[in-house]
Amino acid sequence: MLLSDKLKQLREDINLPQRKIAAALDIDTATYSKIENGKYIPQREQVIALSQIFKCDTNELIKLWLADK
Repeated sequence: MLLSDKLKQLREDINLPQRKIAAALDIDTATYSKIENGKYIPQREQVIALSQIFKCDTNELIKLWLADK
């Protein structure tokens, strides 16, 4: 599974719009949309923040992030 797919799945599971996640990361919605579409690779700190937002295993997201690089 790709990081982008996992992030989209996690966001849809908790029923949050992209704009809320983008605001939590302090980025614009278009940038977050690119992350979910696999067109932009987030920074490590953003991946850690996303794991906290989605309350999931940080190591799992980091592994997916490293695989995408």
